[in-house]
Amino acid sequence: MTINGWLQILFFLVLVFLVTKPMGVFMTRVFNREKTFMDPVLRPIERLLYRVTGVDEDHEMRWTEYAIAMLLFSLVSMIVLYLMQRLQAYLPFNPQKFGAVNPAHVAFNTAASFTTNTNWQAYSGENTMSYFTQMAGLAYHNFVSAAVGIALAIAFIRGIARRQMQTIGNFWVDLVRGSLWVLLPFCIVGALVLVSQGVVQNLRPYDTAKLVEPMQVPKVADGKPVVDAQGKPVMDTVTDQTIAQGPAASQEIIKEFGTNGGGFFNANSAHPFENPTPLSNLIEIVAIFAIGAGLTYTLGRMTGSQAHGWAVWSAMAILFLVGVTAAYWAEARGNPLLAGTNQHATALQAGGNMEGKEVRFGIANSALFATVTTDASCGAINGWHDSYTPLGGMIPLVNIMLSEVIFGGVGAGMYGMLIYIVLAVFIAGLMVGRTPEYLGKKIEAYDVKMAMLVVLVFPLVILAFTAVSSVHGFGTAGILNPGPHGLSEMLYAFTSGAGNNGSAFGGLTVNTPWYDTTLGITMLAGRFLMIIPMLAIAGNLAGKKYVPPSLGTFPVTTPLFTLLLIGVILIVGALTFFPALSLGPILEHLLMVAGKTF
Repeated sequence: MTINGWLQILFFLVLVFLVTKPMGVFMTRVFNREKTFMDPVLRPIERLLYRVTGVDEDHEMRWTEYAIAMLLFSLVSMIVLYLMQRLQAYLPFNPQKFGAVNPAHVAFNTAASFTTNTNWQAYSGENTMSYFTQMAGLAYHNFVSAAVGIALAIAFIRGIARRQMQTIGNFWVDLVRGSLWVLLPFCIVGALVLVSQGVVQNLRPYDTAKLVEPMQVPKVADGKPVVDAQGKPVMDTVTDQTIAQGPAASQEIIKEFGTNGGGFFNANSAHPFENPTPLSNLIEIVAIFAIGAGLTYTLGRMTGSQAHGWAVWSAMAILFLVGVTAAYWAEARGNPLLAGTNQHATALQAGGNMEGKEVRFGIANSALFATVTTDASCGAINGWHDSYTPLGGMIPLVNIMLSEVIFGGVGAGMYGMLIYIVLAVFIAGLMVGRTPEYLGKKIEAYDVKMAMLVVLVFPLVILAFTAVSSVHGFGTAGILNPGPHGLSEMLYAFTSGAGNNGSAFGGLTVNTPWYDTTLGITMLAGRFLMIIPMLAIAGNLAGKKYVPPSLGTFPVTTPLFTLLLIGVILIVGALTFFPALSLGPILEHLLMVAGKTF
């Protein structure tokens, strides 16, 4: 760990702090339908969209109608993306002449993934998807799935802010305004900035470069190394290298700003065409946190308690610092089994464990990126988590297990945090023996039951599928490493899917009927089975009367509230997932210290 590394991490957090208020104020004005500087251009487009689609922008929806509209929109979007993949060979902008995405379970997995803002990829982007599928299919979902998340967070905040009302807004209006005002303008500017750094943006066919000398590489078939009768790898001689390119910058910025994570290239943000410079790396990680941080200010502004918004921001910032400190320490310390070797000396010169990391980013920025992308439901990576030390790799896993409420995905982090706030206020009420209150609304049995449904669905899906995968051949056949690391590979995959994160631990072969299908189901459950009870809470809160604070009211604007909120998040996560973590990364760390490798 170096002073330079810490300065980079703290500088990043300062930038997040600086963008919080402007983003929060802007989103408040957008979703309260107040005037903004973009209105002269965007308001006519918005009216035209409503006229063409028959949407009444003044119609307010109850939570049930809001949920149905969201579900129908997501279902149709998923079906369209599935068909687009299956018909890819007949669609335009396909200079590499890619055929249909096969088999069908890969197309299903991808459609579920991008519809749910997960963006998990069981395929290599530059070898599978045409430019048309990338732009009209995947990039489109990057925008609308993010806009849906923002809309849901705003609906929850409205439910808290409103008094004795049965409605929480209009889904179609929130979707359109989130796309037109929040996502699109920032992504146009951001894409141009990334192009200036060297991120590619074109529609050219791939180029071929002649290697200076032939290279021997292991032969691969169906994603697995080919071996001979003696079990030795079969080698191929390579004389040419294909240089993949395409409209990457336009997808890269919404990948980060919309916390999507699906890479245009298989190497994701470790690829020099997606993330070429330290400045592009900084832009991308700030973009990941920008909307999540801004929504805390929007929460305070729309509910009339700005101090509460900052208290929530502080809880997120503290959890972020704890996570990045642990990851940075573990990676800077390196692997003790390499002590005294040439590899250890090289690693120390680089600052610690450099396996699976880009030299241009180093230990600090790799640990920071891994923490940020799993604090939020982004899933973009600039290094392979599978190559991290056991504890360093555990931090991204734990971040997702905590429901990614540390700034979080666009919208999803905020409404996930609001669920924990409901639980924290309920616990505080029990402590003082009064009916708990949150910003003038009594938290009653119905609200707590719905909150517990959200909390329980998440681990149920993750642990059930991981358990089945760990005891059957169709699950264990995919792991690369035996022992606790293999369990971590499976556990991370289902955690990433349920958390709609999309990052892969690595090492696990998931392009199989079992993993493609179950991960697709996991993503859908992690998105929609958690949204329905959340909207139910929002609708219930909107209809309640305002209760003036009294001496027995637990304040939600103080450092004590921030600490209680952090405690609830950590306790719920620890009680739920600690046994699984003990069998995975924690056991692997203890065995590594004892000299055991796998």
